Formats: sequence, structure tokens, C-alpha cells
Amino acid sequence: MADLLHLMRPGTLQLPALPPLALYVHLPWCLRKCPYCDFNSHEVRGGALAPDTAQAYLAALRADLEAALPLVWGRPVVSIFIGGGTPSLFNPDEVGQLISDIRARLPLEPGCEITLEANPGTFERERFKGFRAAGVTRLSVGVQSFDDGQLKALGRVHSAAQAREALAEAAQAFDTFNLDLMYALPGQSLDDLAQELDTALSFRPPHLSIYHLTIEPNTVFATRTPAGLPDPDLASDMLDLITAKTAAQGLQRYEVSAYAQAGHRCQHNLNYWQFGDYLGIGAGAHTKLSFPHRVLRQVRWREPAAYMAQAEKVSNEHEVARKDLPFEFMLNALRLKEGVTVTQFLERTGLPLSAIATGLDQARGRGLLSPDLARIQPTERGFDFLSDLQQLFL
Repeated sequence: MADLLHLMRPGTLQLPALPPLALYVHLPWCLRKCPYCDFNSHEVRGGALAPDTAQAYLAALRADLEAALPLVWGRPVVSIFIGGGTPSLFNPDEVGQLISDIRARLPLEPGCEITLEANPGTFERERFKGFRAAGVTRLSVGVQSFDDGQLKALGRVHSAAQAREALAEAAQAFDTFNLDLMYALPGQSLDDLAQELDTALSFRPPHLSIYHLTIEPNTVFATRTPAGLPDPDLASDMLDLITAKTAAQGLQRYEVSAYAQAGHRCQHNLNYWQFGDYLGIGAGAHTKLSFPHRVLRQVRWREPAAYMAQAEKVSNEHEVARKDLPFEFMLNALRLKEGVTVTQFLERTGLPLSAIATGLDQARGRGLLSPDLARIQPTERGFDFLSDLQQLFL
């Protein structure tokens, strides 16, 4: 772990205040690796996570967190996100133990959002209620599709019927839950997507995350790309349909891929997009922490066995170079429909506005950013051409 005294020495950045701090916990196992997935996930042998493996991993998470404490001492945590993999492979007692271990070591803000990712394939009756009793406040259900043919093509381990059962249970057990849905799937038409959306929205989800199926390097789909993927024009029409149908049900698009009812935005993800800090523990987890004169990034050991053997050490850490901070900030902030204030840029990068002035002028001149000089906010056009907008700050 980084030496705190070394991190507190003078430097070229001037951060007037530290941003909010979130905690990310990575639970790396899943039942089966999906062919489109490039996350750090590993298939569990035998279809279930062995209790001794779960306990060994929880012990490693404790060691990891304790080693990191000097870097975040006294800073309250605004949100916790337990992601994967498939975290719902851990049973409610194990999740409860994890949350208890965190509470014993970190001060949590009142009302701290605690999210757990869950898949319908690991769904059992009463399990979601068990997660709620364990301290989880928000469930994120990875449905992806309600079409059995598409689920098979995507390599999902659950059926459409299991997805419906899981959502009904989530709606019963949680005031806030998120539904994950993919679009631009092989052979998918606008009518197919409309049907998917009608099914998804019938569960009245307070939050909907929509992901365009993209072919990522080092995935099965990268070497065996499925036929019939929608072209960019059709994919754009699909996004328009999603935005129209969600708005009709009171879900507002607040981020490139996220729609929410009032009061149900994902606080953890908002902290990422607003360039807040996050401590990441678990196999392959990423960390971003601010200090008065620098911003530090860390990565944990990727392989679960290697991580458990040396959880108190990081595999990689570096200070973010001053020249890289503007693009890192804008890459995140421009994903937000409402953007961020100029003050947030100054506070969270420790840089003067001159560091992004050229990009701001070009973006406003091309109609990609709002003319409001106090905010950095994409226009509708800027949102539609987001990668072009982000590139102006590279």
C-alpha cells in the first residue's frame, strides 16, 4: 500500500477539499462466463460457491480493507456497491457478514446506499428478502432480456420466466431496485425491443440501466461475433424508443445508460460520474483516491487465488499525471445529462479552468455543450455524439 506521508507531500495539484468517498467490493465468481463479458469474473466449479471459499474470500476482503484504512482514515462512506461476477452466489448470511465487517471499519453516512448485483440464475425464493435483512438497500437485477432465444445467445444461465420471478421478488423486497436490460442484440428489431421494454416497465422499476451490446476485446464474441447485429442507425432508433417509452412512465434519463424515477438515481454511479473518490477492494478492484496535492489510482490482484494470498498488497498503483486529469474528469462528467458545475472541475482535479478552456470553447462552438459558463453540460447533440465530445478533451 502507498505510504501516507509520501502521498501528503507537496505537489503540483491544489485540491481545496476532498470529494465524497464510496466503497466498491468485487465478488468475482459467476455460474458461467457470458460470451460478451469482459469483467473480471470467474466460473465457479460445481455450480455453487463452497462455504470455505466464501469464508476465505471474506477474510481476504477484511485484510484488504484494513490495509487500506490509513488512506481513507476518518472519511465517511456515501455508498457501497457489491459487484461481480455474481455477488448473489454468496448467501444472505455471508453478505450480512461482509456488510458487518465494513461497518466495523468504516464510518457510513446516514442513509448510505448499499447495492448488491444479483442475477435471476441464482434466484431462490426468500433470498432477496435475506439480502434486505442483511443490510442491502438496493438490488440491481441483471435480466438483460426477457426472450429465451436471446438469453441463450447471450449465454445467460436464467430463463425469461426466472427473470420475471426475480423481478417480482425484488419489487416486493426492495423500495429501490434496478433492472439491467441490453439492446441492439443479434437479429433484434424495433418491435422486438418495444416488447422487451413493455415487459420490463410492467414491473414498475424505479431505475432502469440500458446497455448497448458491444463486442469487447478478449471475449468469446470478439472471436465468434454473432450475426445480425443492428447497424448504427437502427441502434440509434432503438435508443430513441427506449427514451420515449421510459419517459412515458416517469423515468428520466439522467446518464447515458441510466433512467430513474425521482429519488431513485444510483448514488454510487453518480459519484463515479462526478469524479468522486472510491476505494475498491476485492479481486481486480480499482481505486481512485484524492489527497491535497495528488490523485492516486490502485488495482488489486486480478486472479481470486492470487488476491486471497496477498490481499493486503496492491498489484499496481500510480499517481494520475496532471496532464491526464482533464480527460479523466470529462470522460466521466460528460456522461451526465445535467453535467457538472465548473466548481466541481476545479475542486476535484485541483487544476485551473485554463486546463480545459480550449476544449470547452470548441465544444460550445460546435453546439455540443450548453452555453452556460457556470456548468459543463452536454446539449442533446452532445449527448448523441458523446465520444466526439469527450475526444475534444483528450
